[in-house]
Amino acid sequence: MDFRQLVASARTCRRFHEDQPLSVNDLEWLVDCARLTPSARNAQALRFVLVGPGQTCQDLFAATRWAAALKDWGGPFPGERPTGFIAILAPQEGGEVLAYDTGIAAQTIQLAATSRGWGCCIILSFDRQKASALLHVPQDMKLSLVLGLGLAKEERLVTDLPSDGSTTYWRDAQGRHYVPKRALADLIVGRY
Repeated sequence: MDFRQLVASARTCRRFHEDQPLSVNDLEWLVDCARLTPSARNAQALRFVLVGPGQTCQDLFAATRWAAALKDWGGPFPGERPTGFIAILAPQEGGEVLAYDTGIAAQTIQLAATSRGWGCCIILSFDRQKASALLHVPQDMKLSLVLGLGLAKEERLVTDLPSDGSTTYWRDAQGRHYVPKRALADLIVGRY
């Protein structure tokens, strides 16, 4: 698959094959991909916590919130939950630039996961206090993002914006997940 196709396929995944879990070695491979990315001043300040299948994975899932735009969906339901998590930690005093490093690492992990048929949900909506205690986040670090991972169970598709211009994602009757994207011509505001 070419890179543009990989990017188009790397949509947020919210349903997973829970009966086919990723291993800690799979999660380690994803972090190894992120480790190779650029970082500000090459400081390589981010740290990662790997959570494989088991009780900690279930407890961390309970601290996360999923798909605010899908008002009538309470999932992922049992059997569709992530089978692993990667938590991205940043130094407490690292400054604003670490937000960029965190985004680069998270996107790299999502692309790497997609390249193997795995799904990834980059989660910013979670109980920080509960998750930090559960993962024993060191005092000098903060929990920036949590990535839910597993073998993808849902089809995710990019589509054009509807006529009303809404960017809200939705699902059809067959459970396919649609993500509307603006047209390229609407994004480019200058050519010189």
